[in-house]
Amino acid sequence: MKASRKKEQADMKNEWFKNNPEDKVWWLDSDKSEIVFSFDKKQVFYLYRDYPYKLTKEQKAVFDAENPHWVAFFMDRQPEGAII
Repeated sequence: MKASRKKEQADMKNEWFKNNPEDKVWWLDSDKSEIVFSFDKKQVFYLYRDYPYKLTKEQKAVFDAENPHWVAFFMDRQPEGAII
């Protein structure tokens, strides 16, 4: 494989994106199997390990509003009495 092709492939990995332009949650497009997100592209969260435990109350509210499908998926992790 040519060096330029390797660099091109490397550049395609680990890029941040948003599902919608107005979203506050950034997702890391990575070749790894982990689902990684961030609010500032500096502090990263690993979805399966960190949600909702390592998010602040405000971060969780933003994440939940933008990603209701993950809220439903992790229903067993929601606080008692949470409205989903």
